[in-house]
Amino acid sequence: MHSSLSLSFSATSSSAATVSRSRHSFHSPSATPLNLRFCGLRRQAFASGLSSSLIRHRSQLTPRPHSAAVSAALSSNGTPPKSFDYDLLIIGAGVGGHGAALHAVEKGLKTAIVEGDVVGGTCVNRGCVPSKALLAVSGRMRELKSDHHLKSFGLQVSAAGYDRQGVADHANNLASKIRSNLTNSMKALGVDILTGFGTILGPQKVQVGSSNKIVTAKDIIIATGSVPFVPKGIEIDGKTVITSDHALKLESVPDWIAIVGSGYIGLEFSDVYTALGSEVTFIEALDQLMPGFDPEISKLAQRVLINPRNIDYHTGVFATKITPARDGKPVLIELIDAKTKEPKDTLEVDAALIATGRAPFTQGLGLENIDVATQRGFVPVDERMRVIDANGKLVPHLYCIGDANGKMMLAHAASAQGISVVEQVTGRDHVLSHLSIPAACFTHPEISMVGLTEPQAREKGEKEGFEVSVAKTSFKANTKALAENEGEGLAKLIYRPDNGEILGVHIFGLHAADLIHEASNAIALGTRIQDIKFAVHAHPTLSEVLDELFKSAKVKAQASSPVSEPVAV
Repeated sequence: MHSSLSLSFSATSSSAATVSRSRHSFHSPSATPLNLRFCGLRRQAFASGLSSSLIRHRSQLTPRPHSAAVSAALSSNGTPPKSFDYDLLIIGAGVGGHGAALHAVEKGLKTAIVEGDVVGGTCVNRGCVPSKALLAVSGRMRELKSDHHLKSFGLQVSAAGYDRQGVADHANNLASKIRSNLTNSMKALGVDILTGFGTILGPQKVQVGSSNKIVTAKDIIIATGSVPFVPKGIEIDGKTVITSDHALKLESVPDWIAIVGSGYIGLEFSDVYTALGSEVTFIEALDQLMPGFDPEISKLAQRVLINPRNIDYHTGVFATKITPARDGKPVLIELIDAKTKEPKDTLEVDAALIATGRAPFTQGLGLENIDVATQRGFVPVDERMRVIDANGKLVPHLYCIGDANGKMMLAHAASAQGISVVEQVTGRDHVLSHLSIPAACFTHPEISMVGLTEPQAREKGEKEGFEVSVAKTSFKANTKALAENEGEGLAKLIYRPDNGEILGVHIFGLHAADLIHEASNAIALGTRIQDIKFAVHAHPTLSEVLDELFKSAKVKAQASSPVSEPVAV
């Protein structure tokens, strides 16, 4: 998800006249800017404000007296064990840890995975998986409620309705099924699943849970993921002021909900809530909605996903304080101007969803025992995911993948990083190109992207001295899209006309999330446009949108210089 949510905080709090409707953003006490590019681009988060959010999610990490066995392990902090229980130990059984574990077994490594919560991590239990179940419902509701769309097919359908608990059960059942699948797949391959939180005691040593159990491994991967980021000044009650963790349970469908943040998380939930009948107000700190998307795609997406729907918005404002509904009073949101810090107004809504990105889940890992200092909560790593200590030196045999390192906060990026690490520890050097990793927003229609946005590409071209060109195709020219009466959409290619290198591809339209992979694989493999033009696509399919896109590009030389190796970021 190449989305960016940029937020700033100040110590000013304010109140203003109460309004019955409005459009907004959030605010928190601190003067440090926060730029959470949580959907695929690099992250910058501020230090203050993260810790309180993390502590709420890891109360079991309070200091406890060390047993004799643990104390003995700590006393030999700088000395690795002479023999090991495992070849590879992974702390965290989310999608990243699972991907690493399966690849490790394939490579012949004796592998264990430590999990203190439930297998599947955020993605399976509180993220990607249940959210797609809710979005599947919202997509069908939109079709059933669109008389114009149905009449164009010659269909007649009576009034559509839904059972809230049935929808919630669908999301929960899907998460349970996928969680079971992940668990069974690891057990079937002989991966040991160790229950408890993993704490690093020293080189190649991990304590599991609160017991005296100490496990050693030749190599260790940290894959602890992230938790919802909640700025100061926002009081979460889990009922009327909620995070995505709570929203996915769908315990209620409020008449009017404010969504703080218009990145991927906010956009997807706006799709769900409006399909189920809610009014939505976006609160965005920046001057435009959907920051971080390619501007042209963002403009089209706003015209289709926001303007025609029961959504209003406020941009360029902070919410200094959000108070849950209580004693018969609604949720209160106090707003100030992002630039002047002057009071704007106070909103009264039925509920508020905090979609301000995610924070790394790294407290209590025992990183101090190996002299590793986090950076705004993230574990510092190099391009090979090797952990870097406080002195800038690599920590031997220790790696960190996924949201915990902040390079690219996506489940599939975590899995790719884990596979890359396993390649390294089994003797094959491997550097992952993050610019080739796609991202998607599963709204209706979908948004997907890989590589650079047009402004980023032009900035890069100006610095490095090469020309940048853009090609576009419309879904309105695609037979399959027209057959589905889904002609609203655009595909955009950003490339170098001198050598045919693909710099970025952005798609807004039907099944955009599925279409992006041809472009992402081309970037990963270094395939040039003049070569991919000869690829054959079945007709009539949506894939022809990409076929036409590549064919429309104007590369100056057929025999161009080879594209350089992708640079890891």
